[in-house]
Amino acid sequence: MCPARSNWRGPRVADWVTDPDPLTRLRSTGTIRSRCACILAGVCAGESRHFVVARDRLQAAAELVTAVTRRRYPDLAVPYHSRWRHFEAAGIDRHGPLRRRLLEECGGDPVAAARALVDLAVVSVLLDAGAGARWSYREADTGVTVGRSEGLALASLAGFRAGVFSSDGAQPLRVDTHALLGLEEGRLADLFQVSDDNPLVGLAGRTRLLNALGRALADHPDLFGPQGRPGTLLDTLPRDSRVSASDILQALLAGLSSIWPSGQSLAGSSVGDCWHHRLATPAGYTGIDAGWVPFHKLSQWLTYSLLEPFEWAGFAVTGLDALTGLPEYRNGGLLLDTGVLALKDPAAVSVAHAVGSELVVEWRALTVALIDEIAVQVKAALQLPRLPLAAVLEGGTWAAGRELAMARRGGEPPLAILSDGTVF
Repeated sequence: MCPARSNWRGPRVADWVTDPDPLTRLRSTGTIRSRCACILAGVCAGESRHFVVARDRLQAAAELVTAVTRRRYPDLAVPYHSRWRHFEAAGIDRHGPLRRRLLEECGGDPVAAARALVDLAVVSVLLDAGAGARWSYREADTGVTVGRSEGLALASLAGFRAGVFSSDGAQPLRVDTHALLGLEEGRLADLFQVSDDNPLVGLAGRTRLLNALGRALADHPDLFGPQGRPGTLLDTLPRDSRVSASDILQALLAGLSSIWPSGQSLAGSSVGDCWHHRLATPAGYTGIDAGWVPFHKLSQWLTYSLLEPFEWAGFAVTGLDALTGLPEYRNGGLLLDTGVLALKDPAAVSVAHAVGSELVVEWRALTVALIDEIAVQVKAALQLPRLPLAAVLEGGTWAAGRELAMARRGGEPPLAILSDGTVF
């Protein structure tokens, strides 16, 4: 079981004040990990109203993840956990031909081609939230019918190919601010084949999110250029032939923080996917960001999904493990379904919980902290000490969580979350 909190060697108060700007702190993956560690320590000390942690179940969870990884990637050449995997639904390589087409149209310029791929990744990731068990998408040219993340990916790819996200009919394979600002819910419903018999959770929220993306792109020409294209990040980030994963994440948080409709703000500024929890900071810390725990799940998922386009453009992406595990219901479900986490009140599974509720915030924080611990064991079992966390997630924790959910609940998460499609 967990060690007592008094024995925990987590972050000291001094570790929290290295940067005087609280918004900068809340955008740091170091802060995500430190504050999630604080919450884990509090839960281990019995201070939680919601969860208990069984560390003796961590090994079994890691063994399951290891087995799933070996089955899915027998050669252990595990790719990153990213949106590009969803474009490979049903074993079909869709992004390879798209990349070749873009290279041809761009005269062989890999950076120009990668700009379009970054454009695609950004809109596709922002459309990737829980779709609901009743929705599916049928791909016209292959007949593949699939739901959830893969279905959302294929629908967004079809929209990209059709120029839905471009305001220039002569250049359909791009995303720009004018197209996003003019995007209407009915157009998105048609793209996603929504009907009474095929309902998509959070359609209105997804539309608002893409409209907000259009405004954010226009508001930050320093990052996204005069046309408001996400792919302009390739040109505006500081780099030579290298770029760090943290630089990509920080650019996304700086440029896109206004789009998250969480209503969470600090000192008059939107903080996005950050939430209050009474155990989130150590005793004695009194900064104005005390009690806040950041997650930035979609921003990190987007960063993971931009790693490959940056590499395809010829840049080396460094510092991959600065990013954290994604605090969503597949990784979190893995912990509940393997018994690493248990609810103090079993009746909590029968009600829907708000995203900002203490129970959900705590579940997400525990997910971040404990996925790091599972990753250490998985890498040791695979004898791949340099395997990045992005590959552990893909191999991996997310896939194992989904398989358990499918076997136990037909794919539904272990806890019901009231979500508008912008966090989960």
